Amino acid sequence: MKARLVQDGIFTLVEDITQTIDPPQHGFYWIDAEPEDLDVLQPLFHLHELAIEDVLTEEEQRPKIELYDSHYFIVVNSIRFDDEEIFLRALNIFLGKHYIITITRQKINEIRALKPILWEEEVTAPDQFLYHLIDLIVDNYTNVGDRIEAKIEKLEEDILMHTKKSHLNEIIGLRSEILWLKKVLVPQKEVIATLHKKELRLVSEPLKKYFGDIYENAVKISETFETFRDLMANLREAYQSSLANRANEIMRVFTALTTIFMPLTFITGVYGMNFDYIPGLHWEYGGVAAVIVLALVGIFMFVLFRKKDWL
Repeated sequence: MKARLVQDGIFTLVEDITQTIDPPQHGFYWIDAEPEDLDVLQPLFHLHELAIEDVLTEEEQRPKIELYDSHYFIVVNSIRFDDEEIFLRALNIFLGKHYIITITRQKINEIRALKPILWEEEVTAPDQFLYHLIDLIVDNYTNVGDRIEAKIEKLEEDILMHTKKSHLNEIIGLRSEILWLKKVLVPQKEVIATLHKKELRLVSEPLKKYFGDIYENAVKISETFETFRDLMANLREAYQSSLANRANEIMRVFTALTTIFMPLTFITGVYGMNFDYIPGLHWEYGGVAAVIVLALVGIFMFVLFRKKDWL
């Protein structure tokens, strides 16, 4: 657990956690903690027991905002995409009048990226901290959306160029993850809408307009993932069509080859009969002549099929 005094974007490490109980003359306290630290933080800030229970649970938390007398409890999900799998990491936030507490089980990149922004913007209030943090999280969803779109385009190109059985597993896996993300985006969008529209005493009025900008971005992201779901359906149809076309192409080649060998089979079948009086049967060069005839018939059939684009 680390406690910092934030004044105009400048961080000062706080050694004694009890110092954060009283509001500073200027700025606010940011406490970056883990779930185990709640034993200390809960009695200091009188954090609601239901919020504590939500943080400590091992189950995946749905994004939400709960309003209590002295603080707000907010859950949002950070996103990470490693080209193979999409990961969501819950970020638990306690927002007070002079403090903000962030609690995570794993490291979240947005928190590390937030520090230079706080310094550049000279942040002095916890609601401003909250705004920049959620803004980074939503922007990261946009970046992940761009990478998913690029992966869909590459997958479509691979399917059209050379269809593989593994492509179907990729389509199914990516589609399930997109549907899973859509379920998360809806409640997360509602959290941002609450910060934008609802009268909240811990969020300043001018800042609500900025939350409105984040809300618009969240709506666009939700619509983008809705489009991705349709694209995955089209991609699966393209995969099935490509397989069908490939099967038809193989059958066409086999049919053409079978047709070419039909007259050859007929000729060899006739000369394979046990009759004494077959033309050329006792000729010295009969075998060579038969092979030449068979070759000429086969070449003629092959050239004919190629000319008609049947082979």
